[in-house]
Amino acid sequence: MTTSVEEKAAAVNGQVKLSWREKIGYGFGDLGNGFMFDLGQAYLTKFYTDVALINPGMVATIMAVTKIYDAFMDPIAGAFVDSRKVGKHGKFRPVMMVGAIVLSILTVITFTMPDFPMWGRIVYAFVTYMAWGTCYSFTNLPYVGLANVMTRDVDERAQLATTRQAGSLGAQWITGVAFIPIILLFSDSNGKVTTFHGYAVASAIMAIIGVCCFAVTFFNCKEHIKINREKTGDKTKEGVGAYIKVVFTNKPLLAIILMTLFTISAMNTNNAMMLYFAEYNLGNMGLQPVINAIQMGCSIVAILSIPFLVKKFGKKQVAVFCFVVGAVANLINFFLPTNLTTFIVFVTLGYICLAIPNGITWAFVNDVIDYGEWHTGIRKEGITVAAFNFSRKLAQSLAAIISAGILGLTGYVANQAQSQATLNGIKGAMTLYPAVALFAAMLIIFFLYGLTDDKYRKIADDLNNGKWEKGELTH
Repeated sequence: MTTSVEEKAAAVNGQVKLSWREKIGYGFGDLGNGFMFDLGQAYLTKFYTDVALINPGMVATIMAVTKIYDAFMDPIAGAFVDSRKVGKHGKFRPVMMVGAIVLSILTVITFTMPDFPMWGRIVYAFVTYMAWGTCYSFTNLPYVGLANVMTRDVDERAQLATTRQAGSLGAQWITGVAFIPIILLFSDSNGKVTTFHGYAVASAIMAIIGVCCFAVTFFNCKEHIKINREKTGDKTKEGVGAYIKVVFTNKPLLAIILMTLFTISAMNTNNAMMLYFAEYNLGNMGLQPVINAIQMGCSIVAILSIPFLVKKFGKKQVAVFCFVVGAVANLINFFLPTNLTTFIVFVTLGYICLAIPNGITWAFVNDVIDYGEWHTGIRKEGITVAAFNFSRKLAQSLAAIISAGILGLTGYVANQAQSQATLNGIKGAMTLYPAVALFAAMLIIFFLYGLTDDKYRKIADDLNNGKWEKGELTH
């Protein structure tokens, strides 16, 4: 049985062995996150085009502009988190929990559309989604940073990445299976959903569950590693200059930022276009929950292998292999004639090969935070996470441009039979773009990410002993 003295020693050297209660509790945070975040990525485009009846080109503009705005909000949220003192409940958890409660309210508001004229609907969409994105930054940034002060143990971090990805995929699976059946309860006699009521009810249910999941993380996770700000030189407030310095002096961080532009845009494009593909290419909106249940269910099982794969092959090697397999699977799916069975097989394989690297990415993020401290002598969790999240927001913006943009360019008409050009565009967004994106991600991580697991262990050992690349962590 671990004594309090041993626990304090572990907190000092960073090699904290976490209980499964903490590991699972941490995963619940991304489960809660997904109940609110994933709705926007998978269903908001459909809500805007088919219920609010906003032109797809304008929808692409709304989604792209708001995501870019969100990206610039992240440094503000990161600086706020970095400037906080450690209180009774730690540094990260209080901000995360308050943010989650406000985010749940804004999630429902976002899926509500008053009976405004078209210009009013567009303004309402801009304002509500920007407010949602701002609050999301103040919820997600402290959640990501929390893992970094729970442990520095490589294997423990891989397990945290696994539970987090399990939570993320679990939310995608539940919302992907349950959301459409709920809104279909409010469909008209032709099976079309033309009012916002179903979306509002479904989003309210998901938001309540999301807050409860964040509460599990709040009450079960602890900040074991005590960071000495005096020694790491973290005395100044971060500005734009500090933000830029963090990104461009941390080469591994820059690599995962570039990689994430492609991986997250591929996943979000898949999620956003799935409903369109099921309704128009396959002829039945009700197939979307079935396909999601299979592809996301299989991905949940697959990501359980992350700790084993990372331990045996290393994070970088596993990510590169998955990117190659995923690119090939999506390319095959694009060229095969549209068929439900073959589509499910290859879209599932492609999604698994996105899910595993996305899970590993969170371990990458924690590693590059420590690398940044070791390389510069200054520790910046919040601003580093903000820099990484900037790439995620840009990726989400890119996905929105691709998804809604293709609908606009190919002549999509809401709630009507689509032309062959539109059907081809939907399929291309679902399959061809992910194939290209995963191949690009493979090249980036293979050639640009030089922080191997062995190198990280040496860095962690230096930090545990008060050292950094250029000497001691003292002034």
